[in-house]
Amino acid sequence: MDRDHDTISVRRQCELLGLNRSNVYYAPTGESEENLRLMRWIDEEYTATPYFGSRRMTAWLREHKKVAVNRKRIARLMQVMGLEAVHPKPKLSQPGEGHKVYPYLLKDVPIERVNQVWSTDITYIRLAQGFCYLVAVMDWHSRFVLSWSLFTSERFTRELERRGISISMDGRGRCFDNIFIERLWRSLKHEEVYLKEYRQLGEARSGIEQWFDFYNHRRPHQSLRYRTPAAIYQEGGLV
Repeated sequence: MDRDHDTISVRRQCELLGLNRSNVYYAPTGESEENLRLMRWIDEEYTATPYFGSRRMTAWLREHKKVAVNRKRIARLMQVMGLEAVHPKPKLSQPGEGHKVYPYLLKDVPIERVNQVWSTDITYIRLAQGFCYLVAVMDWHSRFVLSWSLFTSERFTRELERRGISISMDGRGRCFDNIFIERLWRSLKHEEVYLKEYRQLGEARSGIEQWFDFYNHRRPHQSLRYRTPAAIYQEGGLV
């Protein structure tokens, strides 16, 4: 995975990940206006309460948004959005049919330098008349966002494997291993996405690009002793 989003063309990023360039400009369609409205509410509430599953989310929508919805519908929309309650679940280590399990590589491993561990995740980004997905790769030690794109593909992990990049999958009880990138999504949405009304993918791309630049280079982090991710990443670690 190339790390510098600003200097790599969209075409080159797609080539590196083995994706068709058209995927970058594709926003999933087919949801009704009512479902899109529900998804906006779900996204905002889930960002604030990531431990809400479909039961609690349905109850919240009924009480606070006064909509008559059933759990089956909300569960389907949350699945489309890639949302799942964040908490340990029984039989977490048992794979679903056709699902490859990667070994957990981080047990008792101290994270002491940059480029030792990268974390990646995908999140839902709302648009005025639809939605898209945002994927980002973060350096765990410095919190520096190495790369991001507005697309998703099941071929992503296959490309990582082809390039010899080790993949660590959360093991039993490791539901908070991705907490840093979850915090990234929360900050992005509260400080950028929810304050804007992206009409199309190009506007979303521009706004998110500006925010990631701010996050990496100008936004001090308390956990980094009020320094920026870029400063820590460029120096190779905390000092």
